Amino acid sequence: MIRRNHFLTVFLSIVLLVSMSGTTLFAQKSQDKKPTDEAKRAQEAAAVLTEIMNIPEQGVPEELMSRATGIAVIPHVVKGAFGIGGRYGKGLMAQRLANGQWSTPTFVEIGGGSFGLQIGVEATDLVLIFTDRGGVDSLMKGKVKLGVDATVAAGPVGRKAEIGTDILLKSGVLSYSRSKGLFAGIALDGAAITVDDDANQRVYGRNIDAKSIVNSRQYINAVVAPFESALAKYSPARATKASQ
Repeated sequence: MIRRNHFLTVFLSIVLLVSMSGTTLFAQKSQDKKPTDEAKRAQEAAAVLTEIMNIPEQGVPEELMSRATGIAVIPHVVKGAFGIGGRYGKGLMAQRLANGQWSTPTFVEIGGGSFGLQIGVEATDLVLIFTDRGGVDSLMKGKVKLGVDATVAAGPVGRKAEIGTDILLKSGVLSYSRSKGLFAGIALDGAAITVDDDANQRVYGRNIDAKSIVNSRQYINAVVAPFESALAKYSPARATKASQ
């Protein structure tokens, strides 16, 4: 009887230890999966940029990509409530550093504005090319309203298209969309881009603001690496005037 009780005690102890170990591993795996949504967003943004830049005879002009001071990619922007007017989406944005490389990306959101989409289009991928520091600086303060804080215009299409100086001077942001396989410039007056602080905190940690994130490359990690790599490929490093 004593031996049976002893055996039962040992058996229950082993079961308890296995159960606790399993719980610990599950908790650890759950923690490891915390950045899944943000990682998916970065992967989708990288895929959108890659696909757009590989559209034959279309896509964002290579000259514009080489001169961009900031680039935001927002996959799958969808209609707002009841499909009237406003739209909403989440993506990433990075700015060109003085050494010509791309900064650590910050997570952003876009909302409002009719986006000038044709009837029947439910969703679109957006690419925004910042042509000067004004729009980037406004965003780093938390929000930039297109058409108010930064002028915006539909961007020219064509991989080899020449970019006139007047286009760069008149528009702080050039915008593009891809809907149902079609790629074109798009009107975005009234749309607001804001920093997604919650996503930034989950990926980079607390007490790191968007300005600190995009002013260096020190926070680049596995979550945002796909997007940064796509930027480096399709808009290679170049020295800015400040560093020349």
